[in-house]
Amino acid sequence: MPVIIVEGGKITDPDKKRNLIAKITDAACEAYGTIPKQAFIVIIKENDAENIGSGGECLADRMKK
Repeated sequence: MPVIIVEGGKITDPDKKRNLIAKITDAACEAYGTIPKQAFIVIIKENDAENIGSGGECLADRMKK
């Protein structure tokens, strides 16, 4: 039972989360080739922009620019 964890910013639209889960599952199922779709588990870990940094800068600050 493969577990796929996606970490990123918050996704407020439930339909976008459903789409992300579906696409990741489809891609992983195709890549493995032998594991059924129902065996995959996708976990979305959402982080606030204040808790994400890139290039030495807080993402919340970059979004304000």
